[in-house]
Amino acid sequence: MILMFCLIDCLEKLKTALFIVGEIGGNDYNYALFQGKSFDQVRSMMPLVIQAIKDAVTRVVGYGATRVIVPGNFPIGCFPVHLTVFRSNDSDAYDGFNCLKGLNNLSSHHNGLLKQAIKELRKELPHATILYGDYYNGYMRLLNKAKFLGLDPNSTQKACCGIGGDYNMELNKMCGAAEVGVCKNPDEHISWDGVHLTQKAYQLISGWLIHGVYWKLRCGV
Repeated sequence: MILMFCLIDCLEKLKTALFIVGEIGGNDYNYALFQGKSFDQVRSMMPLVIQAIKDAVTRVVGYGATRVIVPGNFPIGCFPVHLTVFRSNDSDAYDGFNCLKGLNNLSSHHNGLLKQAIKELRKELPHATILYGDYYNGYMRLLNKAKFLGLDPNSTQKACCGIGGDYNMELNKMCGAAEVGVCKNPDEHISWDGVHLTQKAYQLISGWLIHGVYWKLRCGV
């Protein structure tokens, strides 16, 4: 709570000087993957996506932003929608959290390129504070400490609003359809509809993100 008040005070001082740029790339990669593109083809897109992010950061700094947070991508191999579409009979395709390793490797590759791009941006824009927002590890922390955080360990990869299958979702019966119900305890779930997170999950990740970047924002400068 004290940290949140500190961030609010920081925002009051900064007014419009703090921007969050992102999360960019997820929809681009998802569209390609769902169209049947290979992992290598998706990786070939990443330099273009990273350049788009760099251009966006450069533009907002040009507009006057002095503090910019650039979020990375989530571990999409843990999302119910991806687990449903790309499910595999090969046990080696999954990690210890039952996430698809190949998809998570794509997210990690994007995030690695993004971190390098941020280093370059810091050199190109030395008057601005540019920080990486670690969505990936924030999400993995939810899986790793689910029970401690009040989440249901048996529902970490099931959609709260959904129906059918191992992950409580079917692509032809998404959340919002007439026959699709909502779980009684959304605060115990990570995924809301198989694609987006629950309010509780976003709250936890945003809290960790704020804690990780607040002291680097140099609010008193």
